Amino acid sequence: MCESVNSDVAKQKFDDFVDATQAYLDGVVVHGNDQELFIASYLTGHFSLVGSNALGLDDYSLAALNRYMLESLEKAYANNEVQGQDQVQVSALWQRLFVEADVLA
Repeated sequence: MCESVNSDVAKQKFDDFVDATQAYLDGVVVHGNDQELFIASYLTGHFSLVGSNALGLDDYSLAALNRYMLESLEKAYANNEVQGQDQVQVSALWQRLFVEADVLA
């Protein structure tokens, strides 16, 4: 049986992921250096927007959230919002947060 993207279980996983990710990003404010703070703050902006949009669509799929995040970041990179090593670090942080969540699910 396939789990619906708007089932209670999917929504709980989505909420848990959002909460854990936001807690990690918020923690960087307390414990991170200037570069880590910049990267986490930049990612927070995209994450907040994408998460809000997913909630508005009642789409609680973590795979869809990942896809939306990657699309959002690619558009930002194409607009040169961040460049070079900053892009690499933003993408690496998102990948790490998403992989850790997927492992824990």
